[in-house]
Amino acid sequence: QVQLVESGGGLVQPGGPLRLSCAASGNILNMYDMGWYRQAPGKERELVATITGGGGTNVSGSVKGRFTIARDNAKNTVYLQMNSLKPEDTAVYFCNAKAQAYRSSVVVTYWGKGTLVTVSS
Repeated sequence: QVQLVESGGGLVQPGGPLRLSCAASGNILNMYDMGWYRQAPGKERELVATITGGGGTNVSGSVKGRFTIARDNAKNTVYLQMNSLKPEDTAVYFCNAKAQAYRSSVVVTYWGKGTLVTVSS
């Protein structure tokens, strides 16, 4: 089993920065793509950004130029640096990872429980 734990959410003023972290733990044999999704009240969950094991990134157009995704493979941790935050960025942010556990032959998609980001003055 693999567990994902997010941290770094909170209340921030418009225009401010915030950095999210997500640490994966457990019986990890191989870690593949990691990423961030978000879900605003009354809306569906949407992709924010993903990053491959080799560092290739895919960033949603709605946050491109403001958000940066990075990862530390040695720590199985993914980060989301959010700058120039807007009220419409308010959402629960979920960490996502595709991983293969020890004694398993399949790659499973895991989700964290989410961390709330509120952008408000």
